[in-house]
Amino acid sequence: MTGPFSLVAAVVVPLALSAVLLPARGHLANTNVALLLVVAVVAVAAVGHRLAGAVAALSAAAWFDFFFTRPYERFSISNSSDITTAVLLLAVGLAVSQLAARARRFEVVAVTDAGHLARIHDAAILARSKPAPAVVDHIRAELVDLLGLRACRFEYGSLIGRPPRLEHDGSIVVGGKPWPTEELGMPAEDVELRVFANGKYVGRFMLTPAPGSVPDRQSLLVAVTLADQAGAALETTAGHATAA
Repeated sequence: MTGPFSLVAAVVVPLALSAVLLPARGHLANTNVALLLVVAVVAVAAVGHRLAGAVAALSAAAWFDFFFTRPYERFSISNSSDITTAVLLLAVGLAVSQLAARARRFEVVAVTDAGHLARIHDAAILARSKPAPAVVDHIRAELVDLLGLRACRFEYGSLIGRPPRLEHDGSIVVGGKPWPTEELGMPAEDVELRVFANGKYVGRFMLTPAPGSVPDRQSLLVAVTLADQAGAALETTAGHATAA
């Protein structure tokens, strides 16, 4: 989709979906409305570009505020839980739009699975409301379930050795060369997934594959996005420590 048309779609698609969902207002939980709007953001980002995804996230948050939070039909929110949902809708929308744009750039599957989106949504909530250790533990457990791992641990600030690495495009590299994950499954040894906070390396998840584990590219991209949420939590913790 070309630039101008994708930007128009970025504004219109969330609005159109909001109009479709409007008759269910009061019957459909606002968190479910937010997740459906995230799907619209992903769709725009997948066929457009990164800016379109960001605009779609802003549009989705704005129309969620306008149509689904009290007072209705006003850009104002009176309920604190709705404020939290709107902020998280924007944050998750921006995160998954970046993921969809990344997936499109590398010609892999964009994340549209509701279960994957729910994982990202939950991690984003925790990253902004819980201490970093709790977020890291949550994401560690999510990675085990998502990738079918035997185990997973987090190492703070350690870069010992040169294990296989899960890259930000969802590929796995062994010894500097791409590993055919879809054919051979994950490597037999631990795979590192690096975590960055404000552009600085802060640690890594060490993924211990279970025998026969063959995660698809979409799941690997979701794993990378979950690790980004751990980085966001660690960045917040570092910021608080600096301020203190």
